[in-house]
Amino acid sequence: MTAKIISGKEISRQKRSELALEVKALKEEGIHPGLAIILVGDSPASLSYIKGKQKAAEEIGLHFKLEHFSETISEEFLLNTIDQYNRNNHFHGILVQLPLPSHINETAVIDRIIPEKDVDGFHPINVGKLVTGQDSLVSCTPAGIIEMLKIEGIQMAGKHAVVVGRSNIVGKPVAQLLLKENATVTCCHSKTSNLSEITKQADILIVAIGRANLIKGSDIKEGAAVIDVGMNRLESGKLTGDVMFEEAKEIAGYLTPVPGGVGPMTITMLADNTVKAAKSIVKAKA
Repeated sequence: MTAKIISGKEISRQKRSELALEVKALKEEGIHPGLAIILVGDSPASLSYIKGKQKAAEEIGLHFKLEHFSETISEEFLLNTIDQYNRNNHFHGILVQLPLPSHINETAVIDRIIPEKDVDGFHPINVGKLVTGQDSLVSCTPAGIIEMLKIEGIQMAGKHAVVVGRSNIVGKPVAQLLLKENATVTCCHSKTSNLSEITKQADILIVAIGRANLIKGSDIKEGAAVIDVGMNRLESGKLTGDVMFEEAKEIAGYLTPVPGGVGPMTITMLADNTVKAAKSIVKAKA
């Protein structure tokens, strides 16, 4: 048995085409969805991520602006900049690229973006709405994972989903989204003592712990859908996931590659969130 490889690139291409049509229709109604990204400092990784986000935004026709500041700016200056975009009707989505320099409080920054424009889905109000089953802007990587599962026709209702990782960005929100899809969810993490026993029970296995090749073929249930969220750089420079791809593909029914799996979906769902935010904000003002 060889797993079906889930191409995040292909699914993203399809999703972006649909979004481009949606944006075109909104523009005909006089609504021009806009995304503002704020970058502090010159991290090569952050610059690379933003380049991908800008490309996606322009591809589907979003109004896009990058504010790039020196890492020496004050927290007060950054918060004031966010306030300006909170009030700016031309931008419906605001994203501050993380991580931030150590002198800036990330929590204060996340909290400052109004929930309606929080396209990263990190604001406590959006997180609270997710947990209580209300409609909200959802963290992009978890939203992308659910989209991939749906497009591949992988049933979640009644299935046992195991999430390895408990971060606020991926682990916790994807567990909530799986519950919303009526899966039975088990959350594991770095302190889970019998990890392999639990992962072998998973019909759907989401691995987002940030440890290269943590999950081996022997840790996977035959025929399971395995979503690898890990992005680890080996000493050789090669990018690899949290799952041993070559072993996993002989056991799993579905498997995402790294790179080219979850990554493209994360960026696409940011664009999707911006479109949702634009529609919601305009509707609220009507």
